[in-house]
Amino acid sequence: MDTVIRNEKAGKAQLYLDPRTKLLLCVTVSIVMFAKDNTGIFRYIIPFMVVIPLLFVAIAKSPCMAIGYGIMYIIALKVPVMLVPYLPKAVNVLFTGVIVTMTKLIPGMSMFIFLISTTSVSEFIAAMEKMKVPKIFIVPTSVMFRLFPTIIEEYGSIKDAMSLREVGNFRNPVQMLEYRMVPLLISLTSIGNELSISALTRGLDAPGKRTNMCAIGFCIQDYIAIFISAALLILMVIALIWGI
Repeated sequence: MDTVIRNEKAGKAQLYLDPRTKLLLCVTVSIVMFAKDNTGIFRYIIPFMVVIPLLFVAIAKSPCMAIGYGIMYIIALKVPVMLVPYLPKAVNVLFTGVIVTMTKLIPGMSMFIFLISTTSVSEFIAAMEKMKVPKIFIVPTSVMFRLFPTIIEEYGSIKDAMSLREVGNFRNPVQMLEYRMVPLLISLTSIGNELSISALTRGLDAPGKRTNMCAIGFCIQDYIAIFISAALLILMVIALIWGI
């Protein structure tokens, strides 16, 4: 059976982006953030790459979450400047490396959260099939796509259970980590197996082409986002080659 993908335009009241566009934005943000330090023309590119994912998260997911990621980024950006003069040299190198890595990861994490929170598994599979991605990659990726929201839900259930029993609070962070993370890690084993069985039961590894009725397709906002991503990648390559 042929894969059927309905190309329907999104409503004006909804911020719709094709899953392929979201994936391109996620890759673009990650590449640009790790390409070079905040020098030269990157002094103007990097702030733009930080703000855009936070705006997407604020619109599609939660303004509070976007504000939280913004605060995390500002803290990670300013804390080394304040603490470096007072830290031992050995600790300074490790601490600075971790903080710098966080500042580069947070925008990509925000874009990834936007991707998984606004894209259903069926839409993602339809996009991968449209891109002619091999099934050997689609099956584990679709399982992973469902795993992240499940982990969040499972952690919330464990946290509520521990709160009702009044164990593992912030007064004892080691005990809190033990009572929350150990059950979560144990649950992840069974959750991963169940999601894999569910994906295979629905025929994701079937030899023939699957029918998919998800309405995905490029709109005007997709073309704008693709143009911006391509322009940023070209500008990044020029800046790296010419050292500007």
